[in-house]
Amino acid sequence: MRSMTGFGRGEAAANGWRVEVELSGVNRKQADISVSLPAALMELEAEARNLLVKAVSRGRIGAKITLSHTDASENRLILDEALARAYISAAKRLSIEAGIDTRITAADLFRAPGIFKIDELGASPDEVRDALMTALERALSQLVRMQKEEGAHLRADLEARLDSIVLEIEEIALLAPLVPVGHRQNLMKRLSETGLDFNLDDERLIREIALFAERCDVTEELTRLASHFALLRRYLASDEPMGRNLDFLCQEINRELNTIGSKANDAGIARCVVNSKTELEKIREQVQNVQ
Repeated sequence: MRSMTGFGRGEAAANGWRVEVELSGVNRKQADISVSLPAALMELEAEARNLLVKAVSRGRIGAKITLSHTDASENRLILDEALARAYISAAKRLSIEAGIDTRITAADLFRAPGIFKIDELGASPDEVRDALMTALERALSQLVRMQKEEGAHLRADLEARLDSIVLEIEEIALLAPLVPVGHRQNLMKRLSETGLDFNLDDERLIREIALFAERCDVTEELTRLASHFALLRRYLASDEPMGRNLDFLCQEINRELNTIGSKANDAGIARCVVNSKTELEKIREQVQNVQ
């Protein structure tokens, strides 16, 4: 099991160029891959995207890719003089209008976005392709490792909550056969309190008890829940992407619990249903983090 959140970083060098890749994963119901490449490497976007798509079943993966020379002395620093003058002019205007001393230093200009940048136009996609794919694979390996570690914690939490639901369902299975018996006793008590004579073998009385027993029977729902729980455990034990399957299965379990709650007509069973749905809601929340 893997979560959808994580981070990975990788780098590689070839032909005088260094490629650095940062991958970040966040939750999303569908797979969404975003690749940010330097302008000189845009034609490699499809290859980078295909590599990521194979590793992600759902969730958003953002890939930030930067390119630089392996020899820092070869970096061609470009100064946007027009933008720098605009910053300085704006600072002077603010100083005059606000009546405060606003000074711009060279350090301030280095921190201002867009004034200085590295010229990457000399990079050839063919020269950088191998380094890019290697860096991407390293970052992806780190990302997947982090997602698996978090997935292990998710699995443990989901299994513990499933165990809690199973205990509640076992309690329901013990209480369910007692519901018709209790109804029969209550019915007899009410009839006795009326002071009227009645026959215990009266067909109408027997039919009433039988109809109630049929309406409150939850055997089918308990059987289906047992099947759902077994399937849920198989999903949790699998290393394949199961997030969508788990999400759907949680909906089916919730449906069965709702049916039991509506049919049971018993305070003890209602309490077990509420406890089960509380744990199930927590499971559904955690499943949104699973690939």
